[in-house]
Amino acid sequence: MKKFLVVSAFVLASTSAMAATTAAPAQPAQGGFTGPSAVPAITTVNQAKEANDDAVVELTGYITTSLGDEDYMFKDSTGEIKVEIDHKDWNGVNATPTTKLVIRGEVDKDWSERTIDVNKVALAGK
Repeated sequence: MKKFLVVSAFVLASTSAMAATTAAPAQPAQGGFTGPSAVPAITTVNQAKEANDDAVVELTGYITTSLGDEDYMFKDSTGEIKVEIDHKDWNGVNATPTTKLVIRGEVDKDWSERTIDVNKVALAGK
């Protein structure tokens, strides 16, 4: 009888363990590609003003005005657009209205306007 209880407990434990391992199949590891995109980045303010939401931009120009908090006006030779730059995205760059910059980010299309959500600021030519 004692052997029967031990064997029964062992069978029950191994059945439970097998059920737990077969109930949820393992998920494959997530991966992806990091590199150049086949979709070219928008390179002028004028193009950004007409672009779709989340379109990638790389603009070269000047921040002309601080609008408060993290909002600024940015201009290039084609026009001017509002940009939002989080403090961490300045990457240590200090700028004045005469500092030529390259900003990278996405178009943020709202009901009434388009702005640029900046992910990186760099000095032009660097």
